[in-house]
Amino acid sequence: MVFSSTIFLFLFLPIFLAVYYVTPTRLKSLTIVVGSYIFYAWWRVDYLLLLIAITIWAYSIALLIDRSVQEVWRKRWTVIGITVSLLTLGYFKYANFALDSLNSVLGTTNHPIFHADHIILPIGISFFTFQAISYMVDIYRKDSRPARSLLDLAAFKALFPQLIAGPVIRYKDLDEQFAHRTHSVEKFGEGVVRFAQGFAMKVLIADTIAPMVEYCFAQPNPTTLDSWLGALAYTAQLYFDFAGYSSMAIGLGLMIGFRFIENFDQPYASRSITEFWRRWHISLSTWLRDYLYIPLGGNRGGSFATYRNLWLTMVLGGIWHGAAWTFVLWGIWHGSIMAIERGFGKGKGGQFFRSAAASWTLTFLLVVIGWVMFRAPSVETAFNVYRGMIGLHGWSLSPEVAWQVRGLQVAMLIAAYGIIFLGALRVWNVTLIRASWPRSPALVAASWGVLLVFSVAKLSADSFSPFLYFQF
Repeated sequence: MVFSSTIFLFLFLPIFLAVYYVTPTRLKSLTIVVGSYIFYAWWRVDYLLLLIAITIWAYSIALLIDRSVQEVWRKRWTVIGITVSLLTLGYFKYANFALDSLNSVLGTTNHPIFHADHIILPIGISFFTFQAISYMVDIYRKDSRPARSLLDLAAFKALFPQLIAGPVIRYKDLDEQFAHRTHSVEKFGEGVVRFAQGFAMKVLIADTIAPMVEYCFAQPNPTTLDSWLGALAYTAQLYFDFAGYSSMAIGLGLMIGFRFIENFDQPYASRSITEFWRRWHISLSTWLRDYLYIPLGGNRGGSFATYRNLWLTMVLGGIWHGAAWTFVLWGIWHGSIMAIERGFGKGKGGQFFRSAAASWTLTFLLVVIGWVMFRAPSVETAFNVYRGMIGLHGWSLSPEVAWQVRGLQVAMLIAAYGIIFLGALRVWNVTLIRASWPRSPALVAASWGVLLVFSVAKLSADSFSPFLYFQF
């Protein structure tokens, strides 16, 4: 089940909210668990057992860590907890990739020596595995106390607004909210507005742009215009799809009293890749910093160690996104640039140039180039698009793409970049028009309500389109 579906909007969500608000406070966590398990099991009932098993595992290991007096046993239980969690993630997400890569190295792709039955990737496994790891590590570090009960941890792990694609929320961020949170008309209304914003970003913008991305990346020899149109369209599509999901998740959380962390902060306004990762998928960036970069040594140990740790963190972050060499190379791309920025951009916030405009232009170009590798189904396809971007397949828009592109798609792409540009101007404190007018909360809510109606109408008319980050 996904947020941008009629069955969620008109069946699951109204029933869940009705049951949730008539449930006594002491039973609200149980309502969250039951509702969230139904939400997840709508996809596959059998993989719900995996979510439950990881929850029980994390809860049990955390108790053993907390109750161990000797440091050596606290560390051992933590290592055991992390190892089992990573092995579980590795089996479901990387087993087929590892065996395929091994067969490729041995030259036995057509007649594989090593093979496994097709393993279906459980939706959201990367997110709820990372949550389990951070929970156990936080207990070990004494940054968080253990959950008051298995029910509380189960409610946290299964909390359906963030279960499938994040944000990557830590238990310590919601611990107090599980014990004491407020429910009010104002908070619920704020949640509805945030949900409507995200829904419009996904359905009206990302889904409208999506066909152009498919056309361009499907070309065997994309021209320069094909390649750049596909790359720029995907740059906008991915942002509005994933930021839209995050906004919907935050809105749903507010509807039931939770306030999640923000996951995006105008990332395309960044003037360095380092800044980009402070603004893009913030919950994952901070998770990688706190549970990978710092344990590796962070910026301690000299320049070489710092560059190595940055590089390794981003490479592993790339691998986290998917079991394919495209994600490995994408991680290498960002890790290498961040290491270079660290070395040459000292004193300038990581920027290569003193000119803000030049730094932004270069950063945006580097991000777009990286997204090509991220989006391509194979490394070969990505480099074919790169060849097209520099004109090796001709310059003009190919007929195969031109006849499929619609005026609405182009208009929505232009609108998407207009929104991105206006957001960047706010980050840069640039005001194009100085004007002020009264903002009525009721009028703002009504406007988003109208936009939500239009979004639902478009959703009903279009075919099903899952969120891009579901594959991770």
